[in-house]
Amino acid sequence: MSLRKAIFVVAGVGNGSGTGAASARAFAKAGYRVALIARNPEHLEKRLKAAPFPVKAYTHADVKSGFDAIKKHWPDGEIRVAVWNAAFTQTNIIGAFAFARQALLAFKDLEINDKGKRGSLIFTSATAAWRGNKTTAAFSSGKTGQRALAQSLNKEFGPQNIHVSNVIIDGVIRTDRTLSLSPESIANSYLYLTSQDRSAWTFVRLTPRA
Repeated sequence: MSLRKAIFVVAGVGNGSGTGAASARAFAKAGYRVALIARNPEHLEKRLKAAPFPVKAYTHADVKSGFDAIKKHWPDGEIRVAVWNAAFTQTNIIGAFAFARQALLAFKDLEINDKGKRGSLIFTSATAAWRGNKTTAAFSSGKTGQRALAQSLNKEFGPQNIHVSNVIIDGVIRTDRTLSLSPESIANSYLYLTSQDRSAWTFVRLTPRA
């Protein structure tokens, strides 16, 4: 078993009040080093006890640069968990693919951990991945493509002891502007997923209590 320090990477942290930031806090508390890949993560560095790795956009080149910087920053660590949490339509396919590629490359040569896997890749999805609505044509298309990407990657890389999961957030996230589904609860669900057996494709639907 590897003795190197585990690194948690999250892309998409917004203003620090949503799922990405809550996940950063949860994994930091669990003992992970936390890396933030985002367009402007520097203002969250102290609040989240995490290292910021800013990118101009979620292109293949920028995402690769972010992952390279993380490995250089912590040469004695290894990326074990990666969460794609960016939500803009432009990033749902190209950005998600670029992020997934770099995460999988980071996982593939690692030793199998005590959970029986090399790494965990989690996609934050939405109900729009399953059904469209009058005002969600672009968003639903992006999330549907992201769901298919996650499912395909799990089938391809599951035999290599890499676990991929797609989490449907069925409800509004509670932030400083809204009150509904708790981002902390979602973050704890993500933490739980990292301990799940990698043998099964994981589809999770999180719904707020009435």
